[in-house]
Amino acid sequence: MSAAPTIPPPFDREAYLRMSLLRLLTCGSVDDGKSTLIGRLLHDSKAIFEDQLESITATSKARGDERIDLALLTDGLRAEREQGITIDVAYRYFATPKRKFVIADTPGHIQYTRNMVTGASTASMALILIDARFGVVEQTRRHAFIASLLRIPHICVCINKMDLVEFDAKVFNAIQSDFEKFAARLETTDVTFIPISALNGDNVVNRSTNMPWYTGATLMHHLEHVHIASDRDLINRRFPVQWVIRPQSAQHADYRGYGGQVASGVFRSGDEVIALPSGLTSRIKEIRLHDEVLEAAFPPMSVAITLEDDLDISRGDMLASPYNQPNATQDIEAMLVWMSAEPMQLKKKYFIRHTAREARCIINDLKYRIDVQTLSRDAEATQLALNEIGRINLRTTSPLFVDRYRQCRETGSFIIVDEATNNTVGAGMIIER
Repeated sequence: MSAAPTIPPPFDREAYLRMSLLRLLTCGSVDDGKSTLIGRLLHDSKAIFEDQLESITATSKARGDERIDLALLTDGLRAEREQGITIDVAYRYFATPKRKFVIADTPGHIQYTRNMVTGASTASMALILIDARFGVVEQTRRHAFIASLLRIPHICVCINKMDLVEFDAKVFNAIQSDFEKFAARLETTDVTFIPISALNGDNVVNRSTNMPWYTGATLMHHLEHVHIASDRDLINRRFPVQWVIRPQSAQHADYRGYGGQVASGVFRSGDEVIALPSGLTSRIKEIRLHDEVLEAAFPPMSVAITLEDDLDISRGDMLASPYNQPNATQDIEAMLVWMSAEPMQLKKKYFIRHTAREARCIINDLKYRIDVQTLSRDAEATQLALNEIGRINLRTTSPLFVDRYRQCRETGSFIIVDEATNNTVGAGMIIER
Protein backbone atom coordinates (compact mmCIF):
# COMPACT_ATOMS: atom_id res chain seq x y z
CA MET A 1 0.00 0.00 0.00
CA SER A 2 1.48 3.33 -1.04
CA ALA A 3 1.96 6.02 1.57
CA ALA A 4 -0.73 8.67 1.90
CA PRO A 5 0.21 11.86 0.04
CA THR A 6 1.52 14.65 2.21
CA ILE A 7 -0.59 17.80 2.25
CA PRO A 8 1.37 20.78 0.95
CA PRO A 9 1.21 23.81 3.27
CA PRO A 10 -0.49 26.22 3.68
CA PHE A 11 -3.58 24.06 3.93
CA ASP A 12 -6.55 24.19 6.27
CA ARG A 13 -6.71 20.55 7.26
CA GLU A 14 -9.63 21.11 9.62
CA ALA A 15 -11.66 22.63 6.79
CA TYR A 16 -10.81 19.65 4.62
CA LEU A 17 -11.91 17.21 7.31
CA ARG A 18 -15.18 19.12 7.76
CA MET A 19 -15.78 18.66 4.05
CA SER A 20 -15.24 14.90 4.36
CA LEU A 21 -18.46 13.18 3.45
CA LEU A 22 -18.49 9.40 3.31
CA ARG A 23 -20.10 8.07 0.16
CA LEU A 24 -20.80 4.36 0.46
CA LEU A 25 -22.77 1.70 -1.33
CA THR A 26 -24.34 -1.58 -0.37
CA CYS A 27 -23.77 -4.52 -2.70
CA GLY A 28 -23.88 -8.29 -2.76
CA SER A 29 -26.26 -10.97 -3.97
CA VAL A 30 -30.04 -10.64 -4.16
CA ASP A 31 -31.91 -11.06 -0.85
CA ASP A 32 -28.77 -10.55 1.23
CA GLY A 33 -30.56 -7.72 3.08
CA LYS A 34 -29.01 -4.58 1.58
CA SER A 35 -32.12 -2.41 1.69
CA THR A 36 -33.03 -3.69 5.15
CA LEU A 37 -29.56 -2.80 6.42
CA ILE A 38 -29.87 0.79 5.18
CA GLY A 39 -33.33 1.04 6.72
CA ARG A 40 -31.95 -0.26 10.01
CA LEU A 41 -29.09 2.26 9.93
CA LEU A 42 -31.53 5.11 9.34
CA HIS A 43 -34.03 3.86 11.91
CA ASP A 44 -31.64 3.14 14.77
CA SER A 45 -29.65 6.35 14.23
CA LYS A 46 -32.88 8.38 14.44
CA ALA A 47 -32.52 9.60 10.86
CA ILE A 48 -36.10 8.86 9.75
CA PHE A 49 -38.78 11.55 9.69
CA GLU A 50 -41.96 10.75 11.57
CA ASP A 51 -44.11 10.81 8.43
CA GLN A 52 -41.72 8.38 6.71
CA LEU A 53 -42.01 5.96 9.61
CA GLU A 54 -45.80 6.25 9.57
CA SER A 55 -45.87 5.60 5.82
CA ILE A 56 -43.75 2.44 5.85
CA THR A 57 -45.59 1.21 8.96
CA ALA A 58 -48.92 1.53 7.14
CA THR A 59 -47.53 -0.12 4.01
CA SER A 60 -46.10 -2.99 6.04
CA LYS A 61 -49.44 -3.59 7.77
CA ALA A 62 -51.31 -3.47 4.46
CA ARG A 63 -49.03 -6.17 3.12
CA GLY A 64 -49.60 -8.35 6.18
CA ASP A 65 -46.07 -8.04 7.58
CA GLU A 66 -45.70 -8.76 11.27
CA ARG A 67 -43.07 -6.06 11.71
CA ILE A 68 -42.07 -2.83 9.97
CA ASP A 69 -40.32 -3.55 6.67
CA LEU A 70 -37.39 -1.12 6.84
CA ALA A 71 -36.39 -2.00 3.26
CA LEU A 72 -39.30 0.19 2.10
CA LEU A 73 -37.22 3.26 2.99
CA THR A 74 -35.02 2.66 -0.07
CA ASP A 75 -37.13 0.46 -2.37
CA GLY A 76 -39.24 3.25 -3.83
CA LEU A 77 -40.17 1.86 -7.25
CA ARG A 78 -43.49 0.06 -7.49
CA ALA A 79 -41.83 -3.01 -9.04
CA GLU A 80 -39.30 -3.07 -6.21
CA ARG A 81 -41.98 -3.09 -3.52
CA GLU A 82 -44.04 -5.72 -5.34
CA GLN A 83 -41.13 -8.09 -5.89
CA GLY A 84 -39.16 -7.25 -2.75
CA ILE A 85 -36.00 -6.53 -4.74
CA THR A 86 -33.86 -3.51 -5.61
CA ILE A 87 -33.74 -2.54 -9.30
CA ASP A 88 -32.62 1.08 -9.49
CA VAL A 89 -29.90 2.77 -7.43
CA ALA A 90 -31.47 4.55 -4.45
CA TYR A 91 -29.50 7.27 -2.69
CA ARG A 92 -30.13 8.22 0.92
CA TYR A 93 -28.50 11.04 2.88
CA PHE A 94 -28.18 11.09 6.64
CA ALA A 95 -25.85 12.48 9.26
CA THR A 96 -24.68 11.78 12.78
CA PRO A 97 -22.86 14.20 15.08
CA LYS A 98 -19.57 12.75 13.80
CA ARG A 99 -20.03 12.47 10.02
CA LYS A 100 -22.28 12.97 7.01
CA PHE A 101 -23.18 10.07 4.73
CA VAL A 102 -24.58 9.38 1.28
CA ILE A 103 -25.60 5.74 0.85
CA ALA A 104 -26.24 4.14 -2.53
CA ASP A 105 -28.46 1.07 -2.30
CA THR A 106 -27.54 -0.97 -5.39
CA PRO A 107 -29.28 -4.04 -6.87
CA GLY A 108 -28.05 -7.58 -6.31
CA HIS A 109 -29.44 -9.20 -9.46
CA ILE A 110 -26.80 -9.94 -12.10
CA GLN A 111 -28.92 -8.25 -14.80
CA TYR A 112 -28.61 -4.95 -12.91
CA THR A 113 -24.83 -5.08 -12.47
CA ARG A 114 -24.50 -1.89 -14.53
CA ASN A 115 -26.63 -0.10 -11.90
CA MET A 116 -24.22 -1.35 -9.24
CA VAL A 117 -21.30 0.09 -11.23
CA THR A 118 -23.09 3.45 -11.37
CA GLY A 119 -23.52 3.53 -7.60
CA ALA A 120 -19.93 2.41 -7.00
CA SER A 121 -18.32 5.00 -9.28
CA THR A 122 -18.24 7.72 -6.60
CA ALA A 123 -18.11 5.59 -3.45
CA SER A 124 -15.31 5.59 -0.90
CA MET A 125 -16.59 2.49 0.88
CA ALA A 126 -18.38 -0.66 -0.21
CA LEU A 127 -20.60 -2.57 2.20
CA ILE A 128 -20.63 -6.10 0.78
CA LEU A 129 -23.42 -8.13 2.35
CA ILE A 130 -23.24 -11.92 2.62
CA ASP A 131 -26.11 -14.15 3.72
CA ALA A 132 -24.68 -16.23 6.57
CA ARG A 133 -26.70 -19.25 5.40
CA PHE A 134 -25.16 -19.35 1.92
CA GLY A 135 -21.71 -17.76 2.32
CA VAL A 136 -19.69 -16.34 -0.57
CA VAL A 137 -21.60 -16.76 -3.86
CA GLU A 138 -21.00 -15.64 -7.45
CA GLN A 139 -22.50 -12.16 -7.00
CA THR A 140 -20.35 -11.66 -3.89
CA ARG A 141 -17.25 -12.30 -5.98
CA ARG A 142 -18.56 -10.19 -8.87
CA HIS A 143 -19.27 -7.17 -6.70
CA ALA A 144 -16.01 -7.54 -4.75
CA PHE A 145 -14.10 -7.61 -8.03
CA ILE A 146 -15.92 -4.53 -9.34
CA ALA A 147 -15.27 -2.69 -6.06
CA SER A 148 -11.58 -3.54 -6.44
CA LEU A 149 -11.60 -2.54 -10.12
CA LEU A 150 -13.16 0.82 -9.26
CA ARG A 151 -10.52 1.37 -6.56
CA ILE A 152 -12.99 1.77 -3.72
CA PRO A 153 -10.51 2.33 -0.85
CA HIS A 154 -12.47 0.69 1.97
CA ILE A 155 -14.49 -2.52 2.00
CA CYS A 156 -16.66 -3.67 4.89
CA VAL A 157 -17.99 -7.22 4.62
CA CYS A 158 -21.23 -7.47 6.58
CA ILE A 159 -22.08 -11.12 7.23
CA ASN A 160 -25.83 -10.73 7.62
CA LYS A 161 -28.67 -12.88 8.97
CA MET A 162 -26.55 -14.26 11.78
CA ASP A 163 -29.82 -14.82 13.66
CA LEU A 164 -30.68 -17.55 11.13
CA VAL A 165 -27.51 -19.50 11.94
CA GLU A 166 -27.92 -19.15 15.70
CA PHE A 167 -25.18 -16.48 15.89
CA ASP A 168 -22.56 -19.20 15.35
CA ALA A 169 -18.98 -17.86 15.41
CA LYS A 170 -17.80 -20.83 13.33
CA VAL A 171 -20.08 -19.78 10.46
CA PHE A 172 -18.74 -16.23 10.60
CA ASN A 173 -15.11 -17.39 10.68
CA ALA A 174 -15.60 -19.80 7.77
CA ILE A 175 -17.16 -17.10 5.56
CA GLN A 176 -14.45 -14.61 6.49
CA SER A 177 -11.76 -17.13 5.53
CA ASP A 178 -13.49 -17.91 2.22
CA PHE A 179 -13.78 -14.23 1.29
CA GLU A 180 -10.18 -13.50 2.28
CA LYS A 181 -8.93 -16.25 -0.05
CA PHE A 182 -10.76 -14.64 -2.98
CA ALA A 183 -9.83 -11.06 -1.97
CA ALA A 184 -6.13 -12.00 -1.84
CA ARG A 185 -6.22 -11.97 -5.65
CA LEU A 186 -7.74 -8.49 -5.74
CA GLU A 187 -6.17 -5.09 -5.14
CA THR A 188 -7.87 -4.50 -1.80
CA THR A 189 -6.05 -3.02 1.17
CA ASP A 190 -8.65 -2.20 3.82
CA VAL A 191 -11.19 -4.98 4.47
CA THR A 192 -13.25 -5.23 7.69
CA PHE A 193 -15.63 -8.04 8.68
CA ILE A 194 -18.68 -7.48 10.91
CA PRO A 195 -21.33 -10.09 11.87
CA ILE A 196 -24.79 -8.50 11.86
CA SER A 197 -28.52 -9.06 11.75
CA ALA A 198 -30.00 -6.17 9.80
CA LEU A 199 -33.53 -7.34 10.56
CA ASN A 200 -33.04 -7.26 14.35
CA GLY A 201 -30.32 -4.59 14.53
CA ASP A 202 -27.51 -6.75 15.96
CA ASN A 203 -24.15 -4.91 15.61
CA VAL A 204 -25.63 -2.36 13.19
CA VAL A 205 -25.93 0.72 15.41
CA ASN A 206 -26.06 -1.00 18.79
CA ARG A 207 -23.78 -3.78 19.97
CA SER A 208 -25.34 -7.24 19.99
CA THR A 209 -25.65 -9.28 23.17
CA ASN A 210 -26.18 -12.36 21.02
CA MET A 211 -22.58 -12.43 19.77
CA PRO A 212 -20.28 -11.92 22.78
CA TRP A 213 -17.50 -13.64 20.82
CA TYR A 214 -17.31 -10.63 18.48
CA THR A 215 -15.19 -7.86 20.02
CA GLY A 216 -14.92 -5.49 17.05
CA ALA A 217 -16.80 -2.27 16.33
CA THR A 218 -20.44 -1.99 15.34
CA LEU A 219 -21.12 -1.02 11.75
CA MET A 220 -22.10 2.54 12.65
CA HIS A 221 -18.98 3.04 14.76
CA HIS A 222 -16.86 1.78 11.88
CA LEU A 223 -18.58 4.12 9.39
CA GLU A 224 -18.10 7.11 11.68
CA HIS A 225 -14.40 6.47 12.26
CA VAL A 226 -13.00 5.05 9.02
CA HIS A 227 -10.21 7.34 7.82
CA ILE A 228 -11.05 8.91 4.44
CA ALA A 229 -9.10 12.20 4.53
CA SER A 230 -6.17 10.71 2.60
CA ASP A 231 -8.26 8.84 0.01
CA ARG A 232 -8.10 11.67 -2.52
CA ASP A 233 -5.03 12.81 -4.43
CA LEU A 234 -3.96 16.14 -2.92
CA ILE A 235 -0.69 16.44 -4.85
CA ASN A 236 -1.39 16.40 -8.60
CA ARG A 237 -3.39 19.53 -9.44
CA ARG A 238 -6.23 18.91 -11.93
CA PHE A 239 -9.14 21.29 -12.57
CA PRO A 240 -11.38 20.35 -15.53
CA VAL A 241 -13.21 23.46 -16.73
CA GLN A 242 -16.95 22.83 -16.90
CA TRP A 243 -18.16 26.35 -17.56
CA VAL A 244 -16.77 29.74 -18.57
CA ILE A 245 -18.46 32.35 -16.37
CA ARG A 246 -19.12 35.68 -18.09
CA PRO A 247 -21.92 37.58 -16.25
CA GLN A 248 -22.09 40.35 -18.91
CA SER A 249 -23.40 42.79 -16.33
CA ALA A 250 -22.40 46.37 -15.56
CA GLN A 251 -21.14 45.31 -12.14
CA HIS A 252 -18.96 42.50 -13.57
CA ALA A 253 -18.31 43.78 -17.09
CA ASP A 254 -14.82 42.26 -17.39
CA TYR A 255 -15.28 39.20 -15.19
CA ARG A 256 -14.05 35.93 -16.66
CA GLY A 257 -14.13 32.94 -14.35
CA TYR A 258 -13.79 29.22 -14.87
CA GLY A 259 -16.22 26.99 -13.00
CA GLY A 260 -15.70 23.34 -12.20
CA GLN A 261 -14.94 20.75 -9.56
CA VAL A 262 -11.40 20.21 -8.31
CA ALA A 263 -10.48 16.69 -9.42
CA SER A 264 -7.24 16.45 -7.46
CA GLY A 265 -4.54 18.56 -5.83
CA VAL A 266 -4.78 21.82 -3.92
CA PHE A 267 -5.18 25.14 -5.77
CA ARG A 268 -4.21 28.40 -4.03
CA SER A 269 -4.30 32.04 -4.96
CA GLY A 270 -1.01 32.98 -6.65
CA ASP A 271 -0.29 29.45 -7.92
CA GLU A 272 1.08 29.17 -11.44
CA VAL A 273 -1.13 27.04 -13.69
CA ILE A 274 -1.05 25.83 -17.27
CA ALA A 275 -4.15 25.74 -19.46
CA LEU A 276 -4.52 22.63 -21.58
CA PRO A 277 -4.55 22.13 -24.54
CA SER A 278 -3.22 25.62 -25.35
CA GLY A 279 -0.15 25.28 -23.09
CA LEU A 280 -0.41 28.94 -21.99
CA THR A 281 0.44 29.74 -18.38
CA SER A 282 -0.87 32.24 -15.86
CA ARG A 283 -1.37 32.61 -12.11
CA ILE A 284 -4.53 32.18 -10.07
CA LYS A 285 -5.93 35.58 -9.21
CA GLU A 286 -8.88 34.50 -7.10
CA ILE A 287 -10.84 31.43 -6.01
CA ARG A 288 -14.51 31.84 -5.18
CA LEU A 289 -17.15 29.63 -3.63
CA HIS A 290 -20.39 31.54 -4.23
CA ASP A 291 -19.67 34.97 -2.71
CA GLU A 292 -16.80 33.77 -0.51
CA VAL A 293 -13.18 34.29 -1.54
CA LEU A 294 -11.07 31.26 -0.63
CA GLU A 295 -7.37 30.90 -0.01
CA ALA A 296 -7.36 27.34 -1.33
CA ALA A 297 -9.59 24.81 -3.05
CA PHE A 298 -9.29 21.04 -2.84
CA PRO A 299 -11.32 18.01 -3.99
CA PRO A 300 -14.26 17.67 -4.24
CA MET A 301 -14.99 21.41 -3.98
CA SER A 302 -16.82 23.12 -6.86
CA VAL A 303 -15.42 26.62 -7.28
CA ALA A 304 -14.83 29.46 -9.74
CA ILE A 305 -11.22 30.36 -10.55
CA THR A 306 -10.06 33.60 -12.15
CA LEU A 307 -6.60 34.10 -13.66
CA GLU A 308 -4.32 37.11 -13.87
CA ASP A 309 -4.24 36.87 -17.67
CA ASP A 310 -7.03 36.56 -20.25
CA LEU A 311 -6.47 33.17 -21.84
CA ASP A 312 -8.55 31.34 -24.42
CA ILE A 313 -10.08 28.63 -22.21
CA SER A 314 -13.26 26.71 -22.99
CA ARG A 315 -15.38 23.94 -21.51
CA GLY A 316 -13.38 20.70 -21.59
CA ASP A 317 -10.02 22.41 -21.09
CA MET A 318 -8.02 21.74 -17.93
CA LEU A 319 -5.96 23.77 -15.47
CA ALA A 320 -2.96 21.95 -14.01
CA SER A 321 0.51 22.51 -12.60
CA PRO A 322 3.03 23.44 -15.33
CA TYR A 323 5.52 21.06 -13.69
CA ASN A 324 3.15 18.13 -13.20
CA GLN A 325 0.76 17.75 -16.11
CA PRO A 326 -1.66 14.99 -17.09
CA ASN A 327 -0.84 13.07 -20.22
CA ALA A 328 -2.38 14.43 -23.41
CA THR A 329 -3.08 11.36 -25.51
CA GLN A 330 -5.35 9.90 -28.17
CA ASP A 331 -4.45 6.28 -27.37
CA ILE A 332 -5.83 4.81 -24.15
CA GLU A 333 -5.61 1.38 -22.56
CA ALA A 334 -8.31 0.73 -20.00
CA MET A 335 -10.49 -1.75 -18.17
CA LEU A 336 -14.02 -1.47 -19.55
CA VAL A 337 -17.33 -2.51 -17.98
CA TRP A 338 -19.88 -3.01 -20.77
CA MET A 339 -23.33 -1.70 -19.81
CA SER A 340 -25.45 -2.25 -22.92
CA ALA A 341 -27.58 -5.16 -24.11
CA GLU A 342 -26.01 -4.65 -27.54
CA PRO A 343 -22.49 -6.17 -27.43
CA MET A 344 -19.39 -4.03 -27.80
CA GLN A 345 -18.15 -3.86 -31.40
CA LEU A 346 -14.55 -3.35 -32.40
CA LYS A 347 -13.93 -0.51 -34.88
CA LYS A 348 -17.41 0.92 -34.31
CA LYS A 349 -17.57 4.68 -33.72
CA TYR A 350 -18.60 5.78 -30.24
CA PHE A 351 -18.50 8.99 -28.21
CA ILE A 352 -16.14 9.14 -25.25
CA ARG A 353 -16.80 11.54 -22.38
CA HIS A 354 -13.92 12.26 -20.02
CA THR A 355 -14.30 14.92 -17.30
CA ALA A 356 -15.97 17.79 -19.23
CA ARG A 357 -14.39 16.85 -22.55
CA GLU A 358 -15.98 14.87 -25.37
CA ALA A 359 -14.57 13.23 -28.49
CA ARG A 360 -15.31 10.41 -30.89
CA CYS A 361 -13.48 7.14 -30.50
CA ILE A 362 -13.15 3.59 -31.77
CA ILE A 363 -12.23 0.52 -29.75
CA ASN A 364 -9.33 -1.02 -31.65
CA ASP A 365 -8.60 -4.11 -29.61
CA LEU A 366 -9.97 -6.30 -26.84
CA LYS A 367 -6.90 -7.74 -25.12
CA TYR A 368 -8.86 -10.09 -22.89
CA ARG A 369 -12.18 -10.62 -21.15
CA ILE A 370 -12.28 -11.41 -17.41
CA ASP A 371 -14.28 -14.21 -15.83
CA VAL A 372 -15.29 -12.52 -12.57
CA GLN A 373 -15.99 -15.88 -10.94
CA THR A 374 -12.47 -17.27 -11.41
CA LEU A 375 -10.62 -14.06 -12.40
CA SER A 376 -9.25 -15.96 -15.43
CA ARG A 377 -8.55 -14.08 -18.67
CA ASP A 378 -10.02 -15.06 -22.03
CA ALA A 379 -7.60 -13.74 -24.65
CA GLU A 380 -9.70 -15.23 -27.48
CA ALA A 381 -12.73 -13.03 -26.78
CA THR A 382 -13.72 -10.62 -29.56
CA GLN A 383 -16.53 -8.71 -27.84
CA LEU A 384 -18.02 -7.79 -24.47
CA ALA A 385 -21.66 -8.52 -23.68
CA LEU A 386 -23.85 -6.85 -21.05
CA ASN A 387 -22.11 -6.63 -17.64
CA GLU A 388 -18.88 -8.19 -18.93
CA ILE A 389 -15.47 -6.68 -18.18
CA GLY A 390 -12.37 -6.59 -20.34
CA ARG A 391 -9.14 -4.79 -21.13
CA ILE A 392 -9.30 -2.67 -24.28
CA ASN A 393 -7.31 -0.27 -26.44
CA LEU A 394 -9.12 2.71 -27.93
CA ARG A 395 -8.22 5.75 -29.98
CA THR A 396 -9.88 9.17 -29.81
CA THR A 397 -10.26 11.85 -32.47
CA SER A 398 -8.74 14.52 -30.20
CA PRO A 399 -6.40 14.39 -27.20
CA LEU A 400 -7.74 13.80 -23.70
CA PHE A 401 -5.89 14.89 -20.55
CA VAL A 402 -5.72 11.74 -18.50
CA ASP A 403 -4.09 10.11 -15.49
CA ARG A 404 -4.07 6.52 -14.42
CA TYR A 405 -7.22 5.59 -12.53
CA ARG A 406 -5.14 4.42 -9.56
CA GLN A 407 -3.78 7.98 -9.29
CA CYS A 408 -6.98 9.98 -9.80
CA ARG A 409 -10.42 8.46 -10.25
CA GLU A 410 -11.83 11.65 -11.81
CA THR A 411 -9.23 12.08 -14.58
CA GLY A 412 -8.66 8.33 -14.92
CA SER A 413 -12.23 7.38 -15.79
CA PHE A 414 -14.52 7.85 -18.76
CA ILE A 415 -17.78 6.67 -20.25
CA ILE A 416 -18.56 5.38 -23.73
CA VAL A 417 -21.76 6.63 -25.41
CA ASP A 418 -23.54 5.16 -28.41
CA GLU A 419 -23.73 7.74 -31.23
CA ALA A 420 -27.15 6.63 -32.44
CA THR A 421 -29.04 6.30 -29.16
CA ASN A 422 -27.01 8.60 -26.88
CA ASN A 423 -27.13 5.81 -24.27
CA THR A 424 -24.17 5.18 -21.98
CA VAL A 425 -22.86 1.77 -23.03
CA GLY A 426 -19.57 1.45 -21.15
CA ALA A 427 -17.57 2.74 -18.19
CA GLY A 428 -13.77 2.69 -18.34
CA MET A 429 -10.83 2.94 -15.94
CA ILE A 430 -7.53 4.00 -17.53
CA ILE A 431 -4.58 1.67 -16.95
CA GLU A 432 -1.88 2.98 -19.27
CA ARG A 433 -1.45 6.53 -20.47
